Amino acid sequence: MPLTPAIEEPQIHESAQGPRVTPAASRTAQTPRPVPGPRPAAVPRPGRPGPARPAPPAQRAAQAAPGPVPPASAAPSVSDAVPQVQLIPASAEGALDAAEEAVDLLLDTGRAPGDILVITTGDPHPWAAHELSFGEASYWAQHDAKDDVFYADAAQVQRAAGRPVVVFAANGGPAGATAAALPVALARAGALLVVCGDAKQINSVLGAGV
Repeated sequence: MPLTPAIEEPQIHESAQGPRVTPAASRTAQTPRPVPGPRPAAVPRPGRPGPARPAPPAQRAAQAAPGPVPPASAAPSVSDAVPQVQLIPASAEGALDAAEEAVDLLLDTGRAPGDILVITTGDPHPWAAHELSFGEASYWAQHDAKDDVFYADAAQVQRAAGRPVVVFAANGGPAGATAAALPVALARAGALLVVCGDAKQINSVLGAGV
C-alpha cells in the first residue's frame, strides 16, 4: 500500500524481518541514519597517469578528521538477511545528491566502502563517467576488487554483483528505467536498499513485492 512520509526523523535500521518501505519526512530532512559499526579505512587506488580523478565518497571521508566511532553493532549476514527498503523522497533532479548524502552517512557511521553499490537511472555519477573514460576493463576491475564504493548505471545493473548495501538514485533517464532496474537493485542488496526518488513512483514499483 502507498506510504505517507512520517513526521519524525527517520532512521535506517538493517533488519532480517523482510522488506519494508520507511519514507523520510521530506527531502530537506536529515538523511536516515544506518546502523553504526566499525569503519575500516578505504583502500587507496593505484595512481594513474593523466588528469586527477574525482575522489569517491569513501576517499573523501577517509581524508576527513574522524570523529568518535560508535561501538560495533551486530548486523544480519548478507546471505541470511532479507533486505530492508528505505525510501528517501527526492525529485529526479535531487535524487543523485540524496544518494550521495546517504552514502556519506553510511560511511560515517561504520559501513565499509566496499559494502556499497550505487545505481543511477539517469546521468551517471561523475566518478563513474570519469572511470569509464579509461575503458571498461579498468572500470569493472574496480568493481570486482570490492575495496571502494562502486557506481553503476541502471543499464549495467545486471552485470553488477550484489553488495550488502545498494543505494538507488532514480535521477531520470529513459522511460521505464526505474521500473526495470529497481527490482534488480533489490535483488542485489544483501541487507539494505536505500531508494532516492519520487515516493509515488517507488511505491508503484515495489508495492507488489513489499
